Amino acid sequence: MKVLNLRCANGHGFEGWFASDEDYMDQNGRGLVECPLCADKVIARMPSAPRLNLSGAREVVPASPTPAPQQPPQAADLQAAFMKAVREMMNRTEDVGPRFAEEARRIHYGEAPERGIRGKATPAEREALSDEGIETFALPIPPGLEGPLQ
Repeated sequence: MKVLNLRCANGHGFEGWFASDEDYMDQNGRGLVECPLCADKVIARMPSAPRLNLSGAREVVPASPTPAPQQPPQAADLQAAFMKAVREMMNRTEDVGPRFAEEARRIHYGEAPERGIRGKATPAEREALSDEGIETFALPIPPGLEGPLQ
């Protein structure tokens, strides 16, 4: 099994698992590999260090007593935090699909029980909701998360 570091044309980094280099090249050539964040199918393989399993004893290096300076979050950390937040939001809300504007109004005017909902609304629908005092926000859901969660 080959674990490859991949990156889409939008700069999102992710891992891909393939049976071999040829398997990756075949799948990527047929457009089967896509970014889990933006669904871009223009994927490039990034350089990666090989993992070496060395046998034998190793010298234990004691931890430094002074704490290392805090580093700014890396892109992979930010992507992971975003995906975690999106999954949490999806777990805590009901998907009402294209009925979003209608259901938001029903909740706002007390015709339906108050609860968190998510769905699809056009910019015009979101503007009309805002004019009625109904707060919404647009959150792009990565295509890999739409549908049943795994």
